[in-house]
Amino acid sequence: MSSAPVYNASEPNGGNPLEVDINAQYAGNEFHYVYIVILGFIVWLIIPGIGLLYGGMARRKSALALLFQSLLVGAVTTFQWMFWGFSLAYSRTAGPFIGDMANFVLRGVSAAPSTGSAYIPDIVFCLYQLLFCACTVQIVVGGSFERGRIIPSLIFGFWWATIVYCPIACWTWNSNGWLYNLPSLDFAGGGPVHIASGWAALAYALVLGKRTHHGHEHKHHGMKHNTTLVFLGTVLIWFGWFGFNVSKSLGPQDSHNSGLATNSTKQGGSALNATIRAMMAAFNTNTAASFGVIGWVMVDMIRHNGKFSVVGACEGAIAGLVGITPAAGYVTVWIAAVIGFLTSVVCASLQDLNDWLHIDEGLEVFKLHGIGGMVGAFLTGIFATKYVSALDGATIASGAIDGVGIQVGRQFAEITSISAYSFTVSCLLLLILKYIPGMHLRASEEAEIQGLDLDEFFDEQIGDWSMSLSVQPTRGIPQSLSGEGSGSMTPPVKEEQQAQEKSV
Repeated sequence: MSSAPVYNASEPNGGNPLEVDINAQYAGNEFHYVYIVILGFIVWLIIPGIGLLYGGMARRKSALALLFQSLLVGAVTTFQWMFWGFSLAYSRTAGPFIGDMANFVLRGVSAAPSTGSAYIPDIVFCLYQLLFCACTVQIVVGGSFERGRIIPSLIFGFWWATIVYCPIACWTWNSNGWLYNLPSLDFAGGGPVHIASGWAALAYALVLGKRTHHGHEHKHHGMKHNTTLVFLGTVLIWFGWFGFNVSKSLGPQDSHNSGLATNSTKQGGSALNATIRAMMAAFNTNTAASFGVIGWVMVDMIRHNGKFSVVGACEGAIAGLVGITPAAGYVTVWIAAVIGFLTSVVCASLQDLNDWLHIDEGLEVFKLHGIGGMVGAFLTGIFATKYVSALDGATIASGAIDGVGIQVGRQFAEITSISAYSFTVSCLLLLILKYIPGMHLRASEEAEIQGLDLDEFFDEQIGDWSMSLSVQPTRGIPQSLSGEGSGSMTPPVKEEQQAQEKSV
């Protein structure tokens, strides 16, 4: 394999393509960045996957809003990342807590060797990291489940990515970050993605308050309207997670080529290149998800006298994926099975968590991502082994199993700092937005009862059209097409029911 290109500070964009062949510096190593960009395409599938999962778990009257939200979150996050997000997280001149504006509006982000890996051009690294940010924000807005208005959720997502995700990503993956230099071990996002999003979703649910129940809705408000969508969303997420986990964080083997400090004992990662360690991470990802399914199904069988749940199996897969995320490139395959199984069992055992916390977090984001992420991060400190990390040819990262017991304490520092920062800042941001005139984080009671789909969209609805055709939504206040009355049951519906009663 050819030697890696060297970053030249005098040419931060990698050179002038009108004067030199900027591809020449990657000659012989092109497969690395082709590999990463393909993984990026796979990660993108997680975004609609989350939309389908959330839409299936919602009641039918609000399912479309969650599908729509997944695309809008991806679009808004793309703007945020291009505008200043990438610079705040990954600029070469970042401080220990946040980056600077060196790459504001992607200035200088082109063909130079990236901060992530000398084998990967900046533009590829930027795209790959963008998709992580988009997935994380999409997880977070799940906290607004069935009662949060879409536009305020997008505004919140933009600012949350800016003041929560980007700083935490800088702490964890930028070589100047304080958690990177501690070092904590986080292969693919246990902290920045899962712990941070879980606590932020909890804050969102807390600030919005519980959902409004009308009539007998309290009996079924927690039921999923479409298990098929839940299953399909889980399948896309599981597949997308291969791109998510197989190649993620900065590896010290490339640090000297990227103008970054090098230390073989620092936190590693697959270094964003195609190594045997990356292949191990792929195997571990599937293993943990599979054993997560087994763990959750076993808990369901014990709890429900031997009966199963498709939604439970899907949640088990996600719990296993969350648990293995920080550990994928640090542990052996059987330890990955243990992590996936234990994370799933812990999450499945917290069925009454919402009641204990007196909140209404219907999509269980905090349970699956927040608690699952914390369990995975903690177990990484116990089971990380240098045998696996060294499969990339350079990284030495050990946990308690190798005799480095202090690594458990370092992981605890990561868990507590990210949890406290994400929850506190998310609460403050939401409270600020809540009291801005005209913002209205939460939908009106009427809109919530009728459903967000009827309130937010003008020409689409999942399910029976008879109701939507007879009701004209106006910011959540239904009116009959004739302009008379605003009752929950419109005249055409009443007439139809009366006709049916007479026929009987």
